[in-house]
Amino acid sequence: MYEEPSQLDACIRQWKEKGLKVSGSVCDVSSQADRGKLINEDSSLFCGKLNILMYLSSYFKKKKKLISHLDYTAEDFSFLVNTNLQSAFHLSQLAHPLLKASGAGRIVFVSSICSVVSVNIGYPIYSAAKRNLACELAKDNIRVNSVAPWFIRTPMTEDGLKNENVVKELAYQTPMRRSGEPGEVSPVVAFLCLPAPSFTTGQVICIGGGMSVNGFFMG
Repeated sequence: MYEEPSQLDACIRQWKEKGLKVSGSVCDVSSQADRGKLINEDSSLFCGKLNILMYLSSYFKKKKKLISHLDYTAEDFSFLVNTNLQSAFHLSQLAHPLLKASGAGRIVFVSSICSVVSVNIGYPIYSAAKRNLACELAKDNIRVNSVAPWFIRTPMTEDGLKNENVVKELAYQTPMRRSGEPGEVSPVVAFLCLPAPSFTTGQVICIGGGMSVNGFFMG
């Protein structure tokens, strides 16, 4: 997921230099038209089949202070649900015929540890918008799993990780005493996309340095 098309183009060039066959598309996942365009392009590129749908697009609206759900506006709710839930649901619908045609489709959602434990950091709507489709799609031999990272060092969390108090609290509440790195999430996603876990579906794998068994709810 890149914020600028130029970032995507740069990565595509690097991958092609390594001999990989790749293509890229710019898609605003909050736009229904863009989602449809993306899947149509994929269908043409892969002859109507898709082996893997990996969905990574999460957004939480930053607020100046920690707040409850009572402080969110209707516009906040609509934007967050559209970006975090509706877009994932719609893309899985659009991709279903392609995944089914492949004979062994896989869907991997990059969710959040907020879907597993109560996290009192002021983002209740973001925490609620995470689900899966494993039971419904199993009959089509499509496996649906999710990874649920905790604080991973990405552009979405960089502001928080610049705050000394946040870093100290993370170290205190996370058994491994640190935030995670993107390279500690991607291997788990890759594993779920392989044929090996062929009997694994409907699972949420937490990647949080023990956070999911320790908790972070400061009541």
